[in-house]
Amino acid sequence: MNIVGKKVPLDRVRNTGIIAHIDAGKTTTTERILFYTGKSYKIGDIDDGNTQMDWMDQEKERGITIVSAATTAFWTPVLPHARFKEEHRFNIIDTPGHVDFTAEVERSLRVLDGGVIVLDAGSGVQSQTETVWRQADKYHVPRIAFINKMDVLGADYMATIKDVHEKLGAKTAVMALPLGVENTFLSSNVPN
Repeated sequence: MNIVGKKVPLDRVRNTGIIAHIDAGKTTTTERILFYTGKSYKIGDIDDGNTQMDWMDQEKERGITIVSAATTAFWTPVLPHARFKEEHRFNIIDTPGHVDFTAEVERSLRVLDGGVIVLDAGSGVQSQTETVWRQADKYHVPRIAFINKMDVLGADYMATIKDVHEKLGAKTAVMALPLGVENTFLSSNVPN
């Protein structure tokens, strides 16, 4: 695949969807991915209406994603023991979370190699989370869960993991544990 002078073999191209219930933090998570991969120099903010993914006027006004939006980021493993050392292209698809746009999410799921399901640590698995999970099952989309909003009041990491087991019927393998919760949550400060 050749995009603006970058040739990446098809076996190193991945279509990855960001899927979740409304307000779980899909677009905000995507903005950080774009920042950390060097795709953008500044993290966009939904409240300021300057995210890369929510480009329509209606999306900026309402603060929600209405149509799926795609962008590309490149990543090269840097660890010396990494199995792959070549650059990979990730086509990132930020999907809507509102129930009214469920068909838009399903349309996107058909082309995904994998999905990141974003969960709000304060709310756990919500109704639209269950819907997009079933849709991903239908299209055999492998998923990884990302528990977001650990700094909000009522955030509960283990309750969210339990929710994934009970409501989604998924087996989980915890890959990272948060440091703290709510106002004691430790995260790196990223310049905006």
